[in-house]
Amino acid sequence: MENKKNTGDKSNLVPLPIAIGKGLGVLFICLLLASCSGTSHLPKGERLYTGAEIKLESTEKVNKGNIKASVESVVRPEPNNSYLGMRPQLWIYMAAGENPKTKFKKWLQKTGQAPVLMTNVSPSATAAVIDASLFNMGIFNSNTTFKIVEKKHTARVIYTSYIHKPYTVKEFVYTILDDSLSRIILSDEGNSIIKPGEDYNLNILKIERIRIDALLKNKGYFYFNPDYLLFKADTSVVNHTISLELTLKDSIPANALTVYRINKVFIDQNYSLNDEVADSTKDTVMVQNTVFRGNESQMNIRPKVILRSVYLRKHEIYSRENHTITLNRLMSMGNFKFVQVKFSDSDTTATGYLDATILLTPMTKHTFRAELDLVTKSNNYTGPRMNFSLLNRNAFKGAELLNLSMAGSFEAQLSGVNRNLFSYSFNPQIELTFPRFLVPFNIKQTNSLYVPKTTFSLSYNFLKRVNYFDMSTFQFMYGFKWKNSISIEHEFNPISISNTSLSNESDLFTGMLTANPFLKKSYEEQFIAGGNYSFTYNEQMLAAKKIQYFLHFTAETAGNLFSLGELIAGKKPNAENPSKIVGSIYSQYAKLSVDGRAYYNFRDKNKIALRVYAGVASSYGNSSTLPYSKQFFSGGPNSIRAFQINSIGPGTYHQDTTAIGFLQLGGDIKLEANAEYRFGIYRFIKGALFVDAGNVWLQKSNPTNIGSPFAFNSFMNELAVGAGVGLRVDVSFFVLRFDLAMPLRKPWLPDNQRWVMNQIDFSNPTWRAQNLILNIAIGYPF
Repeated sequence: MENKKNTGDKSNLVPLPIAIGKGLGVLFICLLLASCSGTSHLPKGERLYTGAEIKLESTEKVNKGNIKASVESVVRPEPNNSYLGMRPQLWIYMAAGENPKTKFKKWLQKTGQAPVLMTNVSPSATAAVIDASLFNMGIFNSNTTFKIVEKKHTARVIYTSYIHKPYTVKEFVYTILDDSLSRIILSDEGNSIIKPGEDYNLNILKIERIRIDALLKNKGYFYFNPDYLLFKADTSVVNHTISLELTLKDSIPANALTVYRINKVFIDQNYSLNDEVADSTKDTVMVQNTVFRGNESQMNIRPKVILRSVYLRKHEIYSRENHTITLNRLMSMGNFKFVQVKFSDSDTTATGYLDATILLTPMTKHTFRAELDLVTKSNNYTGPRMNFSLLNRNAFKGAELLNLSMAGSFEAQLSGVNRNLFSYSFNPQIELTFPRFLVPFNIKQTNSLYVPKTTFSLSYNFLKRVNYFDMSTFQFMYGFKWKNSISIEHEFNPISISNTSLSNESDLFTGMLTANPFLKKSYEEQFIAGGNYSFTYNEQMLAAKKIQYFLHFTAETAGNLFSLGELIAGKKPNAENPSKIVGSIYSQYAKLSVDGRAYYNFRDKNKIALRVYAGVASSYGNSSTLPYSKQFFSGGPNSIRAFQINSIGPGTYHQDTTAIGFLQLGGDIKLEANAEYRFGIYRFIKGALFVDAGNVWLQKSNPTNIGSPFAFNSFMNELAVGAGVGLRVDVSFFVLRFDLAMPLRKPWLPDNQRWVMNQIDFSNPTWRAQNLILNIAIGYPF
């Protein structure tokens, strides 16, 4: 070792007491972490099981990654949860003691996690399960050994599987002796999921049997069962191939080989779950070859309305698909708690007939709801919001849903320069939904699982900004909703009309609009008459998918019919001298937006959520700007969370967030991107790490000089960026979200000073007040 003299440079020297203090601190932290590992209170002679390691050995070239993942999924038991080597749930359980006496210690034990001990593990049994799993993957001659690796307080198991290349399917043939079944199965041979050349997999064979069973049930084979199908295999050890033959079992009941038809259909729309069987003593009414139990006065919904969703009809061949469509459409009407379909052999002399009994348990006809929320916004506005609604589920005996609601809110800014600035609103609305397409022409009924719906809504909204203005908005909408599948939904509103008018405008508000012609124009053009369409593709209901996608596309246009009428009359729409309808300038614009998301789900239920949003709108003809309500905004709890609501942009423009707070400027173009890692903390307590980026811009054609217009060569340099952490209370039906965010990039600063990460100083109260934004919201941001 080289011994150096002290040269007098003391920059790296630490005073002895401080050094000792730091050392003790590090030692304390190490002891704390060791205690959180949960091994300090184990029973004498026991070791904590910390998990298993899988090793695959082979002399052949195999895809070890897929095989290892499948094997790991069958290894049991699961070890205690650990985080960075710590096991807080185990530590909590152990801290409660073996037989807790107090309520608090009993709660601790219930909250914690019992230790998984090595004595609970049977490595030999697990090795056998691993070999069985490998066999199901076409590795028929595997051999798994195990080794227990022990430490002072812990133990783990290393399983080593000696494997060969999986057998591949050489050929797959059907040998079905029943001619009728054979014709049906061979006609759908192209949809088989067993493909020659692919690896053998027992799960694939099981799925193929279920596929064929579903095919036969759609052809009337009501009593057929997947277990009646038998796979025979012939293996070749030399080539590691397997030939598969699908046959029928030797002994199959006669009814499984019989095609069944529907004979009678009974419907009871007042069935109670307390009844063991349907009441056959009720009066009956025959409608379209269907027997309804109960007289007309006892029927809540007209029989013809229900029959629109019933696809089981007299004399038709039984179909599992029609059976499923009937169940889904009746449930999606929104009038029944439960829907059951029971089948029984018909009492006719001929064989092959079924009677179908459809039992409908109705919901309560009227439902009253009252909601009270306390709303707080990132712009310091806080106040209560109330909503009262009365729902009639069968307004005119046609399963129509009539919803009458009244909402009201009050909000005030409790701090800041606009302290005591407040506003209030009330919003009555009536909405009537029909369980069908309601149009003046015939639409052919489809075999969708879901009932299409037509909605009429009429609403009025009054908003009073004290000391500024009163705003009244009337809105009428007529539109349709329908679904192609569980993941695809359409909404088309051919008529959407709204008219907004201002009154009681104060001199202060008038002066603000005069100083900002762009904002003034946005408030003037508030008569909107047009239509919109939206398409939604959502895989989040498909819980088994590792990667789930979501896409929402919207298109909207307004003012074109009025403009066409003027053109026919020989008058060209002109934004400089705009035309009016019912005393208001009508808006003319087109608007498109796309919201795309991807969710990557980990095995531990954590996930990564990604979102990209893009929108563009353009005013033309009778309008020079978009209506205020149709502009794009950025910033807030569901947008870029490091900035106050609607405060970003347009472009490099800096909005004064200490001003009124409701006169933010919007844009014609919007781009946003969000990334969020969501992880579990404890039961229904979730955490998140996120980063958001985006902005809004005006188009170059817009006459205002506010901010910088959108340009492809500069928009990336004008993005606002923020990041933060989140805490969520997620109890499935309700999510309360807290997101704390800070800006990383401010687009209004000079070009080379926009990244502000070097200014982060959590110890500085001024920095915290100016940069930390706490968002409190209901539900996930995306």
